[in-house]
Amino acid sequence: MLFNSYVFLLFLPLAFAIYWLIGRERLRGQNFFILVASYIFYGWWDYRFLSLIVISSIVDYVVGLKMHGEERENKRKLLLWISMGVNLGFLGFFKYFNFFIDSFADMVSMFGMQPNIPSLQVILPVGISFYTFQTMSYTIDIYRREMEPTKDWIGFFAFVGFFPQLVAGPIERAKRLLPQFFVKREFDYDRAVDGMRQALWGFFKKVVVADTVAGVVNQTFAGSEEMSAPQLILGVFFFAIQIYCDFSGYSDIAIGIARLFGFDSMRNFAYPYFSRDIGEFWRRWHISLSSWFRDYVYIPLGGSRVSKGRRIWNIVVTFTVSGFWHGANWTFVVWGFLNGAYYIPLMLRNKQKQHTDTIAENKWYPSLGEIFGVAVTFSVTLIAWVFFRAENITHALNYIAGFVTHPWTAAGLIGIRYLPLVFVMLGVEWFNRKKQHGLQIGELPTVVRWGAYWAVGLFILAYFGGEQTFIYFQF
Repeated sequence: MLFNSYVFLLFLPLAFAIYWLIGRERLRGQNFFILVASYIFYGWWDYRFLSLIVISSIVDYVVGLKMHGEERENKRKLLLWISMGVNLGFLGFFKYFNFFIDSFADMVSMFGMQPNIPSLQVILPVGISFYTFQTMSYTIDIYRREMEPTKDWIGFFAFVGFFPQLVAGPIERAKRLLPQFFVKREFDYDRAVDGMRQALWGFFKKVVVADTVAGVVNQTFAGSEEMSAPQLILGVFFFAIQIYCDFSGYSDIAIGIARLFGFDSMRNFAYPYFSRDIGEFWRRWHISLSSWFRDYVYIPLGGSRVSKGRRIWNIVVTFTVSGFWHGANWTFVVWGFLNGAYYIPLMLRNKQKQHTDTIAENKWYPSLGEIFGVAVTFSVTLIAWVFFRAENITHALNYIAGFVTHPWTAAGLIGIRYLPLVFVMLGVEWFNRKKQHGLQIGELPTVVRWGAYWAVGLFILAYFGGEQTFIYFQF
């Protein structure tokens, strides 16, 4: 079920009403309803893939209980490997099986052999990369003795399948979200209203901005060989806007909806395109995944507590694995590797955490140094985004080469009329860069605030109905 679909507009108020009618005194009943609603939400695409969520939930629930009562380290490790084997096994088969088969066939063909290796028509279950990482955090943290398992299977299953963030995050940690299923949840009007505002801003970014520029992106990348250099640059600029508004839009909707049901989800985006270096960018982009890889990959590899050479290795491995998480294509691996390479100079100079404040702190506009930092960071990010969006590495390299080899003519630029819309969106977020979302404008006069809400709402209504899927559903 898509957030930007008419059926969801019926599903959400119905689920909201039933949930709060159950009453906070019946916590287990609320959790059970969340579980049922979440399975309906997910099963709307293909009910058969619900079995994967159920199996993962059963395995990790049982493993958590067994591991907690086990003192023998070898048994605890075995249980952890069972959990990781099941979750990563599902992920590996459905997401990467054909990739490895095709890559092996390509490698063998380089030596003059033509292998006849059959591939399978494997359908990628929506959200599998997200809920497998979420549920793995549960067993890993129990293994590390950082949390205790729950005996309440309804609460645990509801945590794994929680519908607002089930298919595209944020990737919640068990020790942060799971306890919220076991405390009484009061309906908080102010929090619910703010959740509605955040969801509204998320719908605006997805429906109005991302889906509008998507056509230009598709046309530019599909016909990149015939495009002028300015059009190629505009195309990847629009892709940067598309993927940000699409993914952060989903996160805003998910966080806002979770708040309607009394849950606090972690922030997933913090205006990353205002970052002054790549370190700041990765503290602001897809925060739940970046922090997941930091805590469960980078730090276990040794983190920053090792030699400089080993730190470089750890960074490159972490970013490369993160790229591979995004999809079964070498373009994603290169994208991850590039971002790791961007990070190395900062790390070598111990500058990776030099920008922990808000850009243009207590000012309306940034300094020249900040403008330069943002421009450089955004430019290298655009280069990486070419690999993320391209069909293959050759396509990406040819696209980038076109920046200098294709004609520099501004005639016939596709989609230039959408730039004002993009700049309005960026302007709103710049104005609210210290806040959680673009419509957190409570300090403005009532007339201005309601004017903004109505304007955003009318734009959404005007553009609503395409039901274009979210980019990160494919991951």
